[in-house]
Amino acid sequence: LQVLPILLLVTLKGVNNKEEMPGSKDLIIINNLKKYFTLDSGFLSSKKEIIKAVDGVSFTIKEKETIGLVGESGCGKTTTGKLLIRLIEPTTGHINYEGEDIFTLTKNRVRELRKKMQFIFQDPYSSLNPRMNVGSIVGEGLKVHKILTTRARRKRVEELLMLVGLRPQDIQRYPHEFSGGQRQRIGIARAISLNPSFLIADEPISALDVSIQAQILNLLLDLKRKLGLTLLFISHDLHAVKFISDRIIVMYKGKIVEIADCEEIFKNPSHPYTRFLLSAVLQIDPGKRKKREIFYEPEKEVFNKGCSFLNYCKEKKDRCYVKHPDLTEKAEGHFVACHCHCPNLTVRAQGLD
Repeated sequence: LQVLPILLLVTLKGVNNKEEMPGSKDLIIINNLKKYFTLDSGFLSSKKEIIKAVDGVSFTIKEKETIGLVGESGCGKTTTGKLLIRLIEPTTGHINYEGEDIFTLTKNRVRELRKKMQFIFQDPYSSLNPRMNVGSIVGEGLKVHKILTTRARRKRVEELLMLVGLRPQDIQRYPHEFSGGQRQRIGIARAISLNPSFLIADEPISALDVSIQAQILNLLLDLKRKLGLTLLFISHDLHAVKFISDRIIVMYKGKIVEIADCEEIFKNPSHPYTRFLLSAVLQIDPGKRKKREIFYEPEKEVFNKGCSFLNYCKEKKDRCYVKHPDLTEKAEGHFVACHCHCPNLTVRAQGLD
């Protein structure tokens, strides 16, 4: 059922949903980005556990490009998004935005950076202040940055509401008076209020009904074309990612395991984890359904410095125990972090009953 809305909106809007090609200039360069969290083992224990949420991530984002960041829950997708906009500080690493390392900027420069980089949160219910009306929520950024007069801000907010498919008279209403999809539109209007060039959408459709998801995806595509946005789309819904993205980055346990163009990922997935994700995608046509690949928890995990997918990979070799593989360019623009990235590499598989 989740496939139907995506197929429907492709039919309605046509297959050229990515008609605006990304620019050749790198807008953002991420180099060896790491974020570790330290957890106490217990009240009486002095031991501390280190959680490697993001562990040595490197990639680039071009102007007007849409990057799809996918992976299972807990792989580090949202943490990476928060690091890109400096909502949290990294353990190590660098992020260059338009040639500037955002982690070395002064407080005033970070304030200016906020105008260019904005965030759409996953939950449209908890991300909106219930005590503020829509006009105050959408216009808060304009007020904080002292942009426009009070009357001009109100007019700007009304324009933003119409841009995202809401009515100007909704400006006096409160979040509890709207549906989930309408609340997400309010969050999108707030994010674009400062005319940013880079937008991070953190699973913006996961909390919505399936029919509403298609509307929000179409809205993001329209805004990207009209405003010339660069978009990082974080999601675990591979159909949505395929529809909206130019390139796809696959993460597993805080590391990037594969990067390629959208069509290349779906046609020629190389990493066993990527193939596992794709095998779990529902297919409408019974003739196209294949045996689903499933990997199981091993009886005893092997803790080592090797590949993060080692415990679940059927074709692992000796070198997989020694070092985690680096991203290697298998074909033009197609990078894989696997010591054995070959066509016959498979993971543990079992047919469904």
